[in-house]
Amino acid sequence: MATYDPELKKELDATLQTRRELGPEYESELVESFLEKLDKDVDRRVRRQLAEQQMQVARGTLPPRRAGGGTEFWQRFAIAVVSLVLAVPLSAIAVANAGLVGLVVCWGGVVGVNAMHSLGLQRLLTNRSASRPAEDWD
Repeated sequence: MATYDPELKKELDATLQTRRELGPEYESELVESFLEKLDKDVDRRVRRQLAEQQMQVARGTLPPRRAGGGTEFWQRFAIAVVSLVLAVPLSAIAVANAGLVGLVVCWGGVVGVNAMHSLGLQRLLTNRSASRPAEDWD
């Protein structure tokens, strides 16, 4: 099921049309502008979803979550999405300037950022669960 915001589709179409008219010199500015709009849209959707969940908890139709429950998933998801979104223009820049070697270095950096974030998050969660008494989770 494809669910997308028609306004964002219009923004993307407008950005692509503007890029065709202005040329590749303004590509990075156009990409940054679109990413800002995308970021605002994601932020708006997440806030709306959190507000809906809070209303369900207040009404008693959704059990409250433990403190910090599920945040590690969203942190990993956010880092993965942001790194992949940024990897596209960085890949283009790397290939244009250094060819295949630049592309390999670029994607090595993307994989490295995600791996280090994952390892650091696992270490943080392991330390946090070891330092808490068992009754906090009941």
